[in-house]
Amino acid sequence: MFIIGERINGMFKDVAGAIKKKDRSVIQGLAKKQIACGASALDVNVGPASDNPKETMEWLVKAIAEVTDATLAIDTTKKDVMEAGLAACKSKAIINSVNANQDKMDALFGLAKKYNASVIGLTMDKAGIPKDAEGRLELAMRIVAACMEHGIDMSDLYIDAVILPVNVAQVHAREVLKTIRDTKMLADPAPKTILGLSNVSQGAPSDSKALINRTFLAMAVASGLDAAIMDANDKDLVDAAITAELLMEKQLYCDSYIDAYRKK
Repeated sequence: MFIIGERINGMFKDVAGAIKKKDRSVIQGLAKKQIACGASALDVNVGPASDNPKETMEWLVKAIAEVTDATLAIDTTKKDVMEAGLAACKSKAIINSVNANQDKMDALFGLAKKYNASVIGLTMDKAGIPKDAEGRLELAMRIVAACMEHGIDMSDLYIDAVILPVNVAQVHAREVLKTIRDTKMLADPAPKTILGLSNVSQGAPSDSKALINRTFLAMAVASGLDAAIMDANDKDLVDAAITAELLMEKQLYCDSYIDAYRKK
């Protein structure tokens, strides 16, 4: 499982405070902790914490790069902020994210080509998020086609079927799992699949959020999920991902398989 840690986001109070104070130690501490807990990459999102998001994104990326060479997912809707983040990255980055609108795909696939970055493609467009798997797959195919047109290798594309909160869109969960399964048939080689996992439990009671996340993650792995943007600091959640992959024969069994996975 390719885990992208979600915690370096200006929506969190500690990150917002660190951005305002330009406190690198908080950001670097979050980066190191997520990697130690099992994250393979780190999401980087300025959020609403800065009046100058372009400058702040560059600062965040450089601060993180001082303590880890992990892959960074530059998370923004603004092209100039995205490019600032990509330009500051020392290693191959991920663009998080591009929807299926043609103007967005042209702009961000252009940046992906320029900076040799991977891309997360969202199955949504100006009309919103389709309710069923068929609608999501139609948008996924549009993203795949644009990826090919821009000369982006299919191994660098992640399709996000966009899970919505179960408390307001329960029917979508099943359709997202079907989308994950069928995305594997869109191209050869197939694009990878990814989810912004925490969305599924957004708005649910705090005592059930963790269980919802763990359960849906295991179901998604069984459906072929390759990656997730999630709380890498949640040990039970990461252990569920490792165990789900073990049961799908993506990892070799040994009695200490969780420790072995975390050490590799």
